[in-house]
Amino acid sequence: MLTRLLRFGPAVPRLISNHPARFVSQSKPSGAAGTAAVTELHPAVDQGGHGEADPYVKNPDYHGFSSDPVVDLWNMRTVFFCGISVALVIGGTFLAYLPDNGAWSRREAERLIVQREADGLPLIGENYYDPSKIVLPTAGEE
Repeated sequence: MLTRLLRFGPAVPRLISNHPARFVSQSKPSGAAGTAAVTELHPAVDQGGHGEADPYVKNPDYHGFSSDPVVDLWNMRTVFFCGISVALVIGGTFLAYLPDNGAWSRREAERLIVQREADGLPLIGENYYDPSKIVLPTAGEE
């Protein structure tokens, strides 16, 4: 459902904008209808003031980076290249080759093994926890 909504994202402002409809007649003009330049179906369009250009009309594949279609396309490609290639690929490689933060535990375990072997103790005792410190419930408690 979300992908269907996102597909129409750039088209929504074009759908909302109210552009005048243009009707083209397929028949040949005849009589007075052919000489009239402005009719009810074809209102006169004021071309005097240019105003601000709507980027959605000029560029139907508007990505939001620039009003110029060529610059907009290249900016979009640059942003996605940097965002995907640089951030994900190089960033993932950087994270994969970071030093191991758990290496201290291995060094500590090796140190304890050497110490226990020097003292003549087993590497792991039969009682991992000290039995005198374990509190067990009595038979009547639940």
